[in-house]
Amino acid sequence: MRIAMIGTGYVGLVSGACFSEFGTEVVCVDKDASKIERLKAGEIPIYEPGLDTLVASNAAAGRLSFTTDLAEAVRGADAVFIAVGTPSRRGDGHADLSFVLSAAEEVGRAMSGYCVVVTKSTVPVGTGRKVSAAIASARPDLSEGRDFDVASNPEFLREGSAISDFMRPDRVVIGTSTEPAQAVLRALYRPLFLNETPILFTSLETAELTKYAANAFLATKITFINEMADLCERVAADVQQVAKGIGLDRRIGSKFLHAGPGYGGSCFPKDTLALVRTAQEAGCPVSIVESVVDANDARKLAMAEKVIEHCGGSLEGKTVSVLGLTFKPNTDDMRDAPSLTIVPALQGAGATVRAYDPEGMPEAKELLPDVVWCEDAYATMEDADCIVLITEWNAFRNLDLDKAKSLMKSPAMVDLRNVYKPEEMSSAGFHYASIGRPTSGGKSQIRLVQDAATARGPAE
Repeated sequence: MRIAMIGTGYVGLVSGACFSEFGTEVVCVDKDASKIERLKAGEIPIYEPGLDTLVASNAAAGRLSFTTDLAEAVRGADAVFIAVGTPSRRGDGHADLSFVLSAAEEVGRAMSGYCVVVTKSTVPVGTGRKVSAAIASARPDLSEGRDFDVASNPEFLREGSAISDFMRPDRVVIGTSTEPAQAVLRALYRPLFLNETPILFTSLETAELTKYAANAFLATKITFINEMADLCERVAADVQQVAKGIGLDRRIGSKFLHAGPGYGGSCFPKDTLALVRTAQEAGCPVSIVESVVDANDARKLAMAEKVIEHCGGSLEGKTVSVLGLTFKPNTDDMRDAPSLTIVPALQGAGATVRAYDPEGMPEAKELLPDVVWCEDAYATMEDADCIVLITEWNAFRNLDLDKAKSLMKSPAMVDLRNVYKPEEMSSAGFHYASIGRPTSGGKSQIRLVQDAATARGPAE
């Protein structure tokens, strides 16, 4: 089989490389000529573990190629995947479909025989119909169901483990209503049959909504455990044990129950917002998802306030060491990363920020001004009043605490990922705070208030 992948961003490049690994001939297309030249030279524009090796081996085998010529790539293809960006529109939060529909028109003009046009980008309900209309507008001589079919095949890739997710997925969702389209896509995913991967065929609209519903549900789990973490701090409970206690329930599961500074990345922020807007337009508001969006925005600012409080209520003239900037480890993606809210808030409170991230600093430097960029984790700690651990890279999981203390002005840490154990940090001499775990000697905030009231005696 032969396919064209329109767009060499995260989804397009990973998907194209993985399809080629299955033995499919894949041509990846992008308008950015410099990007295509870099890919031809073996340079990978994103950081994803294992992707460089996968691209190199399949390019060398002749199964994976790169071009700016969309018409040539589409001509003779059995399927064309549209994997371009769908950023949130300024002002209303809707997904911007201009790149998707523009690509659809170009594909329509280039088609030379029957092919399946597949939206791989995350798109709102109804986009497949718009793609069909865009193709028909560009080529009135083409007839859907005879010359082409449109399908939706949403991706469920996690940054940092995308190749594994593609090769061994929980499921493949394909939205299309015609037998020819199903036959093409079933053949394309045939290698997964060996793993007995469930392939769910649905309508276009169902597949489109499934992607948004999945991301909204996972974002809700993250937000839920973050709110439970706040409650744990008030009542001297341990959110990690709470998460384990509920996660062992198979109806709930343990994934996405890790308290932290809020979700970020390329998917959850824009997809939850787009789902909210779609539901509002349909006259069926999704109040739970609306609350998740609001709570996550507030969460990031609350984390900055947590740091300020830990440092005695003021950061004026103080230096803060920031470890980790990307929205999660094993990626260089800075999109909607919590650090983009936390760092400016710390600076606004008067702090000098010294920061390090193993992969994210090139992009972070464009987004975060007036930060002192450091060569490694320990360089950030020189004369620092506090360490703030934002992203849980492996490089930060076993710091030399004695070395850290010797570099710092005062040994303090706010661990926003619960990497370290409170008792170990206390033994090491650190003034330590984490997320959703007991502080103040294990007493809850409620108990502390009660103790204070008792000490004052009865009211006069």
